Amino acid sequence: MAGKKVIAICQSGGEFVTNKDGSLSYTGGDAHAIDMDQETQFSDFKLEIAEMWNCSIAAMSIKYFLPGNRRTPITVSNDKDLKRMINFHADSVTVDVYVLTRDTVACDVSNMPASRSSRTTFSEAVVLPEAPVDAPMDMVVDAPKITSVYAPDDADADADADAVADAYADADADADAVAVAAADAAADADADADADADAVADADADADADADAPIDTPIFAHPAILPLSNSKDGRNHKAPKSWEDAITGVDQRFSNVREFRDALHKYSVAHGFAYRFKKNDPHRVTVTCKSEGCPWRIHASRLSTTQLFCIKRMTPTHTCEGGVVTAGYRTTRSWVASIIKEKLKEFPNYKPKDIADDIQREYGVQLNYSQAWRGKEIAKEQLQGSYKDAYSQLPFFCEKIRETNPGSFASFTTKEDSSFHRLFVSFHASLSGFQQGCRPLLFLDSTHLNSKYQGTFLAATAMDGNDGVFPVAFAVVDVETDDNWRWFLLELKSAVSTSRSITFVADRQKGLRESLADIFENAYHGYCLRYLFEKFKRDLKGQFSHEVMRLMGADFYAAAYAPRLEGFQRCSESIKSISLEAYNWVILSEPEHWANAFFGGARYNHMAANFGEMFYSWVSEANDLPITQMVDVIRGKMMELIYTRRVESNQWLTRLTPSMEEKLQKETLKARALEVIFSPGGTFEVRGDSIEVVDIDHWDCSCKGWQITGLPCSHAIAVFECIDRNPYDYCSRYFTTESYRLTYSESIQPIPNIDRVSLKESANMAVTVTVTPPPTRRPPGRPKNKQTGLQFVAKRQLQCSRCKCIGHNKTTCKDSLLDCRTLQYTGFPSLFWKN
Repeated sequence: MAGKKVIAICQSGGEFVTNKDGSLSYTGGDAHAIDMDQETQFSDFKLEIAEMWNCSIAAMSIKYFLPGNRRTPITVSNDKDLKRMINFHADSVTVDVYVLTRDTVACDVSNMPASRSSRTTFSEAVVLPEAPVDAPMDMVVDAPKITSVYAPDDADADADADAVADAYADADADADAVAVAAADAAADADADADADADAVADADADADADADAPIDTPIFAHPAILPLSNSKDGRNHKAPKSWEDAITGVDQRFSNVREFRDALHKYSVAHGFAYRFKKNDPHRVTVTCKSEGCPWRIHASRLSTTQLFCIKRMTPTHTCEGGVVTAGYRTTRSWVASIIKEKLKEFPNYKPKDIADDIQREYGVQLNYSQAWRGKEIAKEQLQGSYKDAYSQLPFFCEKIRETNPGSFASFTTKEDSSFHRLFVSFHASLSGFQQGCRPLLFLDSTHLNSKYQGTFLAATAMDGNDGVFPVAFAVVDVETDDNWRWFLLELKSAVSTSRSITFVADRQKGLRESLADIFENAYHGYCLRYLFEKFKRDLKGQFSHEVMRLMGADFYAAAYAPRLEGFQRCSESIKSISLEAYNWVILSEPEHWANAFFGGARYNHMAANFGEMFYSWVSEANDLPITQMVDVIRGKMMELIYTRRVESNQWLTRLTPSMEEKLQKETLKARALEVIFSPGGTFEVRGDSIEVVDIDHWDCSCKGWQITGLPCSHAIAVFECIDRNPYDYCSRYFTTESYRLTYSESIQPIPNIDRVSLKESANMAVTVTVTPPPTRRPPGRPKNKQTGLQFVAKRQLQCSRCKCIGHNKTTCKDSLLDCRTLQYTGFPSLFWKN
């Protein structure tokens, strides 16, 4: 493959368009061709693209589509991704590559009504007028919406304005009605208060508004507009050039008061000054420069009975060097959101610190971290949709999963008040792969969600033949409880129809022991060793130094992995020599559920429930999304994972998967130093560092390594070489390449139109169920990272810190001080006890 070249058709400058079938197509922009092969380095590829498009490497994102899938763009971020892209298109001469850059694009501003009270306001980003500001009237009339026009100089200006307004009444009726309702909510203020009293609203006798409406809550802070001297041209950084002419002078017209306010915001950003509203209602707006003594002033009012707004008076001169101030004005979350929305769409991990830096550099506005974060939250909701709406889409979403992926399970439950309770999802491709190619081993774990309504993510993951994570089923529940875990296991039982005896690896503290025994017959419950040792450290906290705890931890893990009873006893006795209480803790923690020497199930030497960390990293990336979008992101990741591993496995030429092949070869090397003594039947004696007995008929070795791992141990391989047997015939079938390919033989299909539920589709749904968000409340204080599980061992006994004896403390200790010092230096307690 290294010699074959693929032509990469690199496209940039266009945009992705969603087709009716849910697929994506790329329109517009330019294209260039680059030849590449398996030897091409990603760094060289990026450098060539950067030179070709004259863009920064750091601000560039490269994407492509998988063959036959035009719905999910795949990101190329390293050499491995680049080689995969070439492999996926091995049968093609060309591959379409899309180059996206981080150019800042101003986006539509939300329709924000003016805030009540006399205040200092900074400009908000708004859509620029499609026609020039000084366009003639006939040009503006042809436009679909009035942006800004000039009034005639004659006395019939108002009449002409009425005619224009009538021409656009139908187009702007809804928008203007919203604008009027919002503006009417802002009570007029006509106080000449200074900057320190900007938040105080004085009633204006001429105010026409008499109703309050929700307004955009401003972010109170003290950012600063950078001095005009910082830029060479006297303008404010990189504000769009057209913003400088957003306000041109007297007689300039706007379609409504909202458009005038937006233009004023743009104008102030471009010219670098802050301003204060003196009057602000749906009929008139009067604004002055915030700097004391500066004559800059503008007054605009509505024309006659129309919605048109016209500048009547304007003093354009500043005597304050542009009206620059260092503090006292306030900006809004909506303004920040409108600035960053397009960039956030391309870069979801856009950090608040970077947002603040970019806005300062490009607009001269200094924001603190909180302002940037709140603006990002508003922009995310505008892009991702409402969390509340996502819950209402659950019935449609579950039906679409079952419809597009036949054989899949997708169900949810609500509480009596119709609030969300639980959601279970398991795709047919996952169930089929687990039953056909995976070991009967499932890892149960959970992670807390960071979304607006919180919740907990439960998951059951399996292990493929190459020791890779294979997601089987997952659920979203309102809170992690024993009842919700039991419900999850019942749903899992319905989905996984198998007669095999399944081994579960899970945290003992989740209360799963009884549920697993009731729901899954002949199942084995292996305690997660990581959680178990964390509990061990918590229960013995404060009694031992870090070094002593580390030594006991090493013995604890060695006891768990020891394949035979004597190994477990040796490690536990080592713990006993350090602390009798620690030894008792180990013995009372039910070793039959976590130690290899006693465990009856097949864990294949995998002891931790957090095996699927890669899967949980997907959840972590998407856990702040609305619930339907989060599930769909996980589905997309699973779809890509299945396709990628299927393509990779088609290139394997070995009988076993690569990781198992490597393990078998290591055991084969060890077998060369062993001596085999023949005996009648299928039993052999193998001598090395120890003497082991191998029974090839029952796939058994006295070292227990063969039984625990599923691969022949070195002793068994030594026997196979002596009797001319093939070791591959004695490996678990789950480790073969054939089983691995069966695991990934089925595909997960995309789910179209999850963002919008049409009225027709909603009406055709079999059952109409109302789902509302769960009534959760974020608890006060910093969230706890550690689990607070159930108590499962006896409460630890009191131990004296002087004599180390059980049953009393230092205050009531009867040992002499000399005896205690002897204990500290020798490690042995006193031989004499004083009554």
